[in-house]
Amino acid sequence: MISILRKISGDRQLWVYTVLLLLFSFLIVYSASSNLVNVYEKNSPLFFGIKHFIHVSIGLVIMFVTHKLNPKYFSHLSRVMMPVIVLLLAFTLTRGITMGGANASRWIFIPGLGSIQPSTVAFVFLMMFSARFFGKTDLQQISFTESLKRYWFWVFAVTGLILPANLSTAVLIFSMVLIISIIAGYPFKNLFKVLGLALFGLVILILILKAFPNRFSNRLDTWQSRIESYFNDIKQDDNTVTIDDKNYQRTQAKIAIAKGGLIGFRPGKSVQKNFLPQSVSDFIYAIIIEEYSLLGGLLILFIYLLLGLRMFFIAKKAKNRYYQLLVLAVGFPIIVQALSNMAVAVGLFPVTGQPLPLLSSGGTAIWMSCFAIGVILSVSRDTEIREKENLEEFVTE
Repeated sequence: MISILRKISGDRQLWVYTVLLLLFSFLIVYSASSNLVNVYEKNSPLFFGIKHFIHVSIGLVIMFVTHKLNPKYFSHLSRVMMPVIVLLLAFTLTRGITMGGANASRWIFIPGLGSIQPSTVAFVFLMMFSARFFGKTDLQQISFTESLKRYWFWVFAVTGLILPANLSTAVLIFSMVLIISIIAGYPFKNLFKVLGLALFGLVILILILKAFPNRFSNRLDTWQSRIESYFNDIKQDDNTVTIDDKNYQRTQAKIAIAKGGLIGFRPGKSVQKNFLPQSVSDFIYAIIIEEYSLLGGLLILFIYLLLGLRMFFIAKKAKNRYYQLLVLAVGFPIIVQALSNMAVAVGLFPVTGQPLPLLSSGGTAIWMSCFAIGVILSVSRDTEIREKENLEEFVTE
């Protein structure tokens, strides 16, 4: 163990916050997985706990190996991966498998790895590709047509292939791309053109979905129902209060949070985990509050904010523009996704289906989050090496 710790480099605080979240995930996933036992009518929480342990262990290995790489390699990797990602998403959209009733276009099965969610993989690599483009391109000199061919084509291809099956992820990815483009200094006049093209593409997609409602499991109705249910989650008729069936998840999450209060039910004592769908993923934050109280929920929020703060400091100290954008591009979405998940659980946002990074159950999500953290640690490690070399050079002189 000591020898392994000696081989760990990069920002120590980022390591600590990440490992703390991963360790805590064992407790909450093991507890909340009793819901899965009821759904599948087999296995036990121990089975899902062991499965989660394997996922986290692989994630830690991915993070360790990634943080040892030279960050310059991620630029080449993202460029090579973009065509692969587009092909993978196209295959998933047309040949995806069903996972426990989830939309059939979200998952594919790979022998040896099991079921993976390509949209999660695409998210990280597209953000890496964004850092490459914005960090190594003269944005004031490049024409809109050229940037459209070299960069925005890939953005539209990725988000367009994800959107029919997973609206929330497509919107989140496109939003993160826009934020990175603004931070990088991409001209606003060109950005408005991009938004115009995106709106035009969205209108075309909606028309296609209306023309072929059965082709994509009627996703348009799903989007509409989620938005409507957000604004009409509790209907009142005189003195009678009835709960809309579409809001079952949000209602159960609110009950869990209300039960947690300021004291909490204690670890493993959640009641709503037996009624709340996706209690180990999309609504795991509600179970955290129920078992560990409102203070426990605030502590988790605080750790994510500290995680984001360390990412900002690492980006600020990075040696060049590309490294700075790389840290923000792969790190900022983790924090936004976490805040989005929490906002859904407490009823501030409509249901989006976004997991809580590093805490929710799920192999692909954990692995890609750990990979993203590994990329950030790689930049941090590079900065430490350069600072040490400069110090040694100064001492020698």
